[in-house]
Amino acid sequence: MIVGKQKPLDEIWSMIKSHKNVLVLGCNTCVAVCHEGGNKEAEILSSLLRMRASQEESGIAVTNSGVERQCEHEFFDSVKDAIEAADAVLSTACGIGVQFIAEKFPTTVVYPGLNTTFLGAVEKIGVMKEKCQACGNCVLGETAGICPVARCAKRVLNGPCGGSTKGSCEINKEVDCAWQLIVNRLNALGQMDRYETLAPIKDWSTDRAGGPRKQIREEIQE
Repeated sequence: MIVGKQKPLDEIWSMIKSHKNVLVLGCNTCVAVCHEGGNKEAEILSSLLRMRASQEESGIAVTNSGVERQCEHEFFDSVKDAIEAADAVLSTACGIGVQFIAEKFPTTVVYPGLNTTFLGAVEKIGVMKEKCQACGNCVLGETAGICPVARCAKRVLNGPCGGSTKGSCEINKEVDCAWQLIVNRLNALGQMDRYETLAPIKDWSTDRAGGPRKQIREEIQE
């Protein structure tokens, strides 16, 4: 899932304080799982902003609503009128949702309520951990299901680098060495022979190095 973290209230206030009618719009999928940008968080944030508006005697009207996902057209029918009636929308979705609203409603000012941080998994309640960098050329089949691109600080494809100590990364001792994890898992699976195969130079054109990416499924297009 996409993990985000709500921006500081002062930063959010500085973005919206010149407006008169602000809609805080939640996204009830990825960022709701990490308890940062779902409908509940949008409601709480709007309450905080109303209190700030009262303290500042600014007269800003702050309302809130939410959709299931801010990255698909079909979910916006129920909030279309509210968005068009607002001076500005404060989106608590990831950066994708913010841009999607900006494209869908070109005359509406849109601000981000979150900082989009990484693609991760819920390790345990309240703890999200980065697992993927969406490089576009997945190597998990060769690395025992553990990603060296996302989980190795140096993104080493033929590791370990030699700087790890007792299974910990030399960059941050609190982080497991990704390649130690890979070796341990290969060994447990009885596949250590795969460790001897050198990974070729990675084609980074499938990553951000190739510019914004696009995927088309012609068979399901309308």
